[in-house]
Amino acid sequence: MERLPRDRLRREQEKTLAAPRMRYGPLARLLFVALDLLYGRRRSLSKFKVLEVIARVPYQAWENVAYVAITHTHAFPDFARRIYDRVRESRSQQDNEQWHLLILEELTDKKGIRENFFWYRLLPQLFAFLFYQISWLLYVIRPRWSYLLNAHLEDHAEHEYMAYVAENAALESEPFESIFAEDYGRFASLADLFRQIGYDERAHKLESLARVEAPRFR
Repeated sequence: MERLPRDRLRREQEKTLAAPRMRYGPLARLLFVALDLLYGRRRSLSKFKVLEVIARVPYQAWENVAYVAITHTHAFPDFARRIYDRVRESRSQQDNEQWHLLILEELTDKKGIRENFFWYRLLPQLFAFLFYQISWLLYVIRPRWSYLLNAHLEDHAEHEYMAYVAENAALESEPFESIFAEDYGRFASLADLFRQIGYDERAHKLESLARVEAPRFR
């Protein structure tokens, strides 16, 4: 993923906050309402962790379907190669979401934020399991439906991260120090870190939207 300089990150935040959110479908709206009811409407590091646990699973579902397809198409190398390229793309997006989760986990630990095991460990895994099944089924039936659902999730995440920075001015003066900095990137402040994560989510959204009208494997 592209790492942006500080001035560009600020411009991208303004761009996100000025843009309307997508018109979310019923499944996405149901997820967001459930998260607000269970974890509150207030944006927080712990709530973002729950969102990131869920955000990885569409890419896992697509990768799984693609590997099954490769198993049945390896006799046609050109077609199998196109499928494998899609696998690599999904894995890259999944890895990016994983860095988000690991960094958030590190931040909550450093800040001494105590989290209930059921609400912040078990329940997010249940959400992720259900979302995986839905993403997988939609992809098998009609891939564009699964891509569109993911675009809605990523659009929501993009706006939530950018709004979180706008709401918390103190983030501008908090340095970003992490054991994952070499892997994910170095930033002058936590504000810039969250702007970058929000920008990542937009990139994932645009990648999914590009697939909505595209053939399943091109």
